[in-house]
Amino acid sequence: MKLELIATATFGLEAVVRREIEELGYAVLRSEDGKITYTGDERSVVRSNLWLRSADRVLVKMGEFQTMTFEELFQQTKGIPWEQWIPVEGKFTVNGTSVKSTLHHVPSCQAIVKKAIAERLSESYGIEQLPETGGEYGIKVTLLKDRATLTMDTTGPGLHKRGYRVLDVEAPIKETLAAALVQLSFWNKDRLLIDPCCGSGTIVIEAALMGLNIPPGLNRSFQAEWWEGIPKNLWKEEKKKAFEGILQRDLAIYATDLNPKSVEAARRNAEEAGVDHVIDFQVQDVRKLTSQEEKGIIITNPPYGERVGDEKSIQAVYKGLRTFLEAQPTWSLFLITSDNNLEKKLLNRPANRRRKLYNGRIETTYYQYHGEK
Repeated sequence: MKLELIATATFGLEAVVRREIEELGYAVLRSEDGKITYTGDERSVVRSNLWLRSADRVLVKMGEFQTMTFEELFQQTKGIPWEQWIPVEGKFTVNGTSVKSTLHHVPSCQAIVKKAIAERLSESYGIEQLPETGGEYGIKVTLLKDRATLTMDTTGPGLHKRGYRVLDVEAPIKETLAAALVQLSFWNKDRLLIDPCCGSGTIVIEAALMGLNIPPGLNRSFQAEWWEGIPKNLWKEEKKKAFEGILQRDLAIYATDLNPKSVEAARRNAEEAGVDHVIDFQVQDVRKLTSQEEKGIIITNPPYGERVGDEKSIQAVYKGLRTFLEAQPTWSLFLITSDNNLEKKLLNRPANRRRKLYNGRIETTYYQYHGEK
């Protein structure tokens, strides 16, 4: 079945997610703020959930139409063949948003969409009351400038829920954002990588998953695994291929932090992810960071005021990084922070590139300092 799929993304990561989709072999139709629309089929739903590292979730687009009245919303929604996806016992919930639309009362819009789908299914299955005792079908109605888009969520809990986070530290970075930081850097599986402020280890774990070709969704389940419209054998086949494609190799990845509890959390999380054997964990002050290697990569999410840490500890981190980069000019630094004065404080020169990203609700900048060739 030909499907129109939507991968949602955090603001600023659309280009990263688009590249991932294209690398999976799918044709992108549109790239907009917060979402990338592409074509696929039932197997695409499986592969997208398993392999997309920086997307938030994968949706099936069910319909899109102009609507300015509740009657239009009801009739257009009822006209969609929901029975192709939702079985007679399927449980379906409706959530919604409305931005700059005539139909601005979201609870009413949700109720109308729910009623329209229920009537369609009741007529299709020849029953008056739907039991809704089966699998979950999350439906969303998005109203933007009087245009409604109806989607079904194939993911369930967001794609950042990898399943390996067993120990946490204060203000951890989201797994999908950490993966994007690695993808936006110069790092590849043949280069040395250090995170000197590793926290719970998210950045190095995501890098290790990439380096070993392990899908981020391999050790979790997804809402669409219980859908009748997606054959269960597709999940088995794609997971089997993924296991067979895991690389057995060494990686040069180092995770250090001044806090022993952070290092222990990072180690435990890496064990749960199955990548602890390719990461070296050490308790170390960033001011003592040294290396004999050339052309290495530092990717880090240091403490900053809005999240955790105080000005003194932040300045200590900057000093350590500055001393290291002055001694190792071929190294590249990739650092995310909400500090708008980082360039002046760190190396007193502009970064080679900057990218605005959001770490949760905090607006941040991803500073990129490229090492000498």
